[in-house]
Amino acid sequence: MMLGSDVSGLATDPATAAAQGLSIVVPVYNEAAGLTHFHERLGVLAQTLKQRHGLACEVVYVDDGSADGTLAIARALPATSSLDVQVVSLSRNFGKEAALMAGLDHASRGAVMFMDGDGQHPPELVEQLVRHWIVEGYDVVYTAKAHRDNESFLRRQAVRGFYALINWGARQKIPEDAGDFRLLSPRAAAALRLLPERNRFFKGLATWIGFRQLRVDYEPAARAHGVTSFNPRQLIGLSIEGLTSFSVAPLRFASMFGLLLALGAFLFGLNILWETWMEGKSVPGYPSLMVGLMTIGGVQLLMIGIMGEYIGKILSELKARPIYFVAEHSVKRSTTDAAVSVGDRTAAE
Repeated sequence: MMLGSDVSGLATDPATAAAQGLSIVVPVYNEAAGLTHFHERLGVLAQTLKQRHGLACEVVYVDDGSADGTLAIARALPATSSLDVQVVSLSRNFGKEAALMAGLDHASRGAVMFMDGDGQHPPELVEQLVRHWIVEGYDVVYTAKAHRDNESFLRRQAVRGFYALINWGARQKIPEDAGDFRLLSPRAAAALRLLPERNRFFKGLATWIGFRQLRVDYEPAARAHGVTSFNPRQLIGLSIEGLTSFSVAPLRFASMFGLLLALGAFLFGLNILWETWMEGKSVPGYPSLMVGLMTIGGVQLLMIGIMGEYIGKILSELKARPIYFVAEHSVKRSTTDAAVSVGDRTAAE
């Protein structure tokens, strides 16, 4: 019985792989104000890629339960001679990780590019990522923020702490500041599709699959419109989701912390015995007892909470619920003028 997956049969020669084309996956959530302009920029990019690399492109817009007119605008976006258009509408807001997976599942070309639709991931940079894939043969080309000088000190330290914790003891380190804006070759995309877990952390999974990977630093552009939908509470939740879905570092931290606490209690007990037997001092009473009980109780609740997060992930995997449901899916090809409707769906893709 084979316990691994063989993706060696997919094209690995860059020139051959380029013939399979590129799918650009764009999850969108309440992006109605800037989606038309973004699509125009993608059209110019697709024309450039076709002229320079002979690359056929499509864009897969995944509407993650938007509450504004994003879906209606996406439906009306035209295909061009160099850019096909797919619109995948999810039945509700499932979150960005689920939207990325929906886009990956519906991508019909060989290579896959993930990028945001808010304008912060410049389409002009895509040509550079494609060149690293086609010319230099990299399987995963990911982008990372060149710096965080415009962020607060507290946020910078929180980000460093997150990556330090998630990479603690990990064999495959997740690059710090790496984002979802990345390109996957056909075999890398196929490998990512084979991963079965439902609690997905794309940054970690895209690193874990291996292959030749290259980092490209860039300066994120300002949002073309509106404000980010991620608030501090959601960012903390996403960090916890990433840690517990991809790493056992919190459990290791809990074990180490428990060991240090037990060692401290043992040394404190020895100190009490020494003071009682050798110096004749009385054993500390109520204050030391309460401090000890509160410390141990707090640590126990912390450990139970960490274990509960992992048990919740196990329960989610055992339920095996679909990651997302598709309510509507339409395709516009450059060879036709009308949309080919795939119809409403109530089953997960």
